[in-house]
Amino acid sequence: MTEKRNKFALYILMFNMFIVMSGIGIVIPVMPSYLETFGVAGQALGFIIASYALGQFIFSPLAGELSDKYGRKKLIIIGLIVFSLSQLWFGLATDEWMLYIARFMGGVGGAFLVPATMAFVADLTSLEDRGKGMGYIGASMSLGFMIGPAIGGFLAGVSLSFPFYMAAVVSFLSAIVSLVILPDIKNVISELTPTIKKRENILSQMKSSIYTPYFMMLFIIFVFSFGIANFQSTFSLYVDHKYDYSPQRIAAILTVGGFVGVVIQTVVIDRLFKRFGELNVILVNLVVAAVSLVLFFLVDSFWLILFLATAFSIATTLIRPAVNTIVSKLAGNEQGFAAGMNNAYMSLGNMIGPALAGILFDVNINIPFVVGAVILICTWVITLVWVKKKNPVIL
Repeated sequence: MTEKRNKFALYILMFNMFIVMSGIGIVIPVMPSYLETFGVAGQALGFIIASYALGQFIFSPLAGELSDKYGRKKLIIIGLIVFSLSQLWFGLATDEWMLYIARFMGGVGGAFLVPATMAFVADLTSLEDRGKGMGYIGASMSLGFMIGPAIGGFLAGVSLSFPFYMAAVVSFLSAIVSLVILPDIKNVISELTPTIKKRENILSQMKSSIYTPYFMMLFIIFVFSFGIANFQSTFSLYVDHKYDYSPQRIAAILTVGGFVGVVIQTVVIDRLFKRFGELNVILVNLVVAAVSLVLFFLVDSFWLILFLATAFSIATTLIRPAVNTIVSKLAGNEQGFAAGMNNAYMSLGNMIGPALAGILFDVNINIPFVVGAVILICTWVITLVWVKKKNPVIL
């Protein structure tokens, strides 16, 4: 009975992440045209994306610990509602400053949702099946991100604001589904160990994370997120400026990459982890992602761009759940805190990366891809050194 309950809860979590990522994906194809109505471009887009990451960075550690204390379900519902309101505000914005506030709110919603979801997966799965559980969550996120742009490109035909309204609606509906159906499973281990050290603010929490066995993975996710943000934050602007791609064409590229990512995460990711190990998967795909970025601005064919964007999508699709799995395995009885710090370090990279990428994009549209590739190679070197130094048996 418990196994069936856990499996059903996992399906609800997958549904939530699918809905949220659909909401994020819906708006991507229309962002260049939408921002033009405010008279802004690359740098503004970079800072708007950074605003989302800032909200995640500040609130993720707090949300992670609250999920340990009060349960995952409450945090997930709050996150979905806040995310819904942020999308509504973004669509109703009349001034540029409102865009920044709206995206910051979206980051706060993501901060409450993502760590609680990752910690929930850890509660529901055994150590052996942890990678599979993280892979399923990753697949649902990729599926949402795949379908979202296609829907967004279609909805943009109604109006540029309409996709944001739809994202708000589906996120709110997801909150209702979670409230009614999602079981309120507490972290039993945390309840049995109430002496876990309390961390009061983001700085003290990040300082404490340095002494955890998974700190290097947190550092890697920061550098990795910083690198890929250069691509993700400027891709739509790049193809819009250089090739005048329509929202529908941008959506098509993102949809194909997302679809392949979903297939890989659903069918082969668990086998890859068990056969080669999460660290080897990370190392190989860091190189694949870096090479894809270098080649991206050297090609001009739609099909080559589609191929490289898909290769990049596959690489990042495999790296994220691999890192999440390693952190979860090493976290012990602090799953909520570990998931919160994981999201915080990722958000820090996502905050700095887009802001820098937007500035570099306005200097030269090719520079963000070069910088992103260099950072990913540096991440590969750091990971390789850590593996040789620590050789963690658990991995």
